[in-house]
Amino acid sequence: MPQTPAEPTPAEPAPAGPTLRATARHGAARMAVLCLLALAGAGAALALPAALGRALDLLLTSGDAVTGWSLLSAALICGQAALGAVTTVLTASADARAAAWLRGRLLRRLLAAGPGAADRFPHGDLVTRAGGNAVHAGAAPAALAAAVAAAVTPAGAVVALALTDPRLALVFLAGLPLLALLLRAFARSAGDAFADYQHCQADIAGRLVDALRGARTIAAAGTERAERRRILAPLPGLGAHGHRMWRVTARATARAALLTPLLTLSVVATGGLLLAAGDLSVGGLLAVARYAALAAGIGLFVGHLNRLVRARAAARRVGEVLAVPPPRYGARTLPADGPGRLECRGVTARRGGREVLRGLDLVVPGGTTVALVGRSGAGKSLLAALAGRLAEPDGGGILLDGVPLADLDRDALRGAVGYAFERPALVGGTLAGTIGLGPGPAPPPRAHVEAAAVAARADGFVRMLPEGYATRCADVPLSGGELQRLGLARAFAHGGRLLILDDATSSLDTVTELHVARALAAHSAARTRLIVAHRAGSAARADLVAWLDDGRIRALGPHRELWRRADYRALWAGEQVAADA
Repeated sequence: MPQTPAEPTPAEPAPAGPTLRATARHGAARMAVLCLLALAGAGAALALPAALGRALDLLLTSGDAVTGWSLLSAALICGQAALGAVTTVLTASADARAAAWLRGRLLRRLLAAGPGAADRFPHGDLVTRAGGNAVHAGAAPAALAAAVAAAVTPAGAVVALALTDPRLALVFLAGLPLLALLLRAFARSAGDAFADYQHCQADIAGRLVDALRGARTIAAAGTERAERRRILAPLPGLGAHGHRMWRVTARATARAALLTPLLTLSVVATGGLLLAAGDLSVGGLLAVARYAALAAGIGLFVGHLNRLVRARAAARRVGEVLAVPPPRYGARTLPADGPGRLECRGVTARRGGREVLRGLDLVVPGGTTVALVGRSGAGKSLLAALAGRLAEPDGGGILLDGVPLADLDRDALRGAVGYAFERPALVGGTLAGTIGLGPGPAPPPRAHVEAAAVAARADGFVRMLPEGYATRCADVPLSGGELQRLGLARAFAHGGRLLILDDATSSLDTVTELHVARALAAHSAARTRLIVAHRAGSAARADLVAWLDDGRIRALGPHRELWRRADYRALWAGEQVAADA
């Protein structure tokens, strides 16, 4: 029976800083342009009140409506509109490019780290991290540029008030500490709320992916309603976190909306008193009113801060994936005349908090076929993954022809060890491409691909397709047995000295499995073969059987000799009952 996958190991929390800094460095040019646009927009906004005030004073004193100041005011208004449009387009482009770059980094890191890295995260959670989280984190550079503009404009407006009359700036600054406390409280509360919302979102996505993978089982059992309830069980929590997030935002926005008009009115009222005392002109009062409104725009910083808080929370989740270390490879190669001898020395492996393999010792002689057998959950698939370094042991070591796998060069390792799985993935574009997919710089010749398909009993059904070997993988529905035969053909198409079959014939009928076994022995270029076996016939055809039990090798020998033991025969009792039925 197939091994039950281990529960994902929770990822270590990662700081958001490294991800945000890397994203900023990647988009440094676009971020610089956005900052320049933001500063230009802020300059135009700060110059406009002074220009309008001067134009008004000239209109009142000379009666001339068309002056250089009025023309400058019109130019500044048009410039602000143009800068805003360009900023909007560039922001959207920068966000999209940054999100795509982050997704590319995530994909490269997961592929480089291997299957063990993906096992740390539920599949639906990975989709959420590469989807919405990457979008929010990628928006950080543009959000920072917008925040710069949102901070520069009010700061410049306060300076302009101080230059007009210091008393105006003092009136505004008197209420600024309250606004600073408001923004600080919002940043703390919104960050926690958004992080909780993202985790709940990922939980629902993980449940949905699990349901899609088991759609046939759910339909056959008639448990659609129960499954729907299971998937949507976290929905009330998601709603609660969402409402909490919006309440925090609404509360901060409402308080800012209440505080900023009071600051504006206080400054304008002070300007009115200065006008009455003759210390300020009418145009100066107009400029003061505009500057007070711009200075009060610091209250609108809540919206920009909200984007930054979202980006920070999302970057932390993206960073957890990027923090997964890729495996380290050595620089050694295998001896050219090595027979393919595999050695496991004191191998220990833990999964889901359980010690699956405990100090396991095993020697697979070069040039032999060894079947791994054992009850479900004994660790057969885990040992098969360790044997080709698709997973890392927690203790002990594994050697191929006397060389530790960890010391091998990556290309040397992948060229020496081939795999065929229970559910192979069809990658490579076409059927010929998926069979020829391998570590070499170029695919094997077409004749070699077809010979491998013949050996795996896949050539017959492939040639019946209208496009034959040129058929796109996505365009043809395949049965489980056909899929496995393509996976076996891919393994046969590449040389190497060790071939590992992880339940790769479970969907084949008995006759086809027998033909494949004969081809494996007669035509496979691999010198040594390690087979995870769930049928007595598969074990009987192997040279040796390694019986895995309680994390160790319980017995090693030919099937016919082990068959004399009642406890070994008990492994196959269910199969015998099924055969008799």
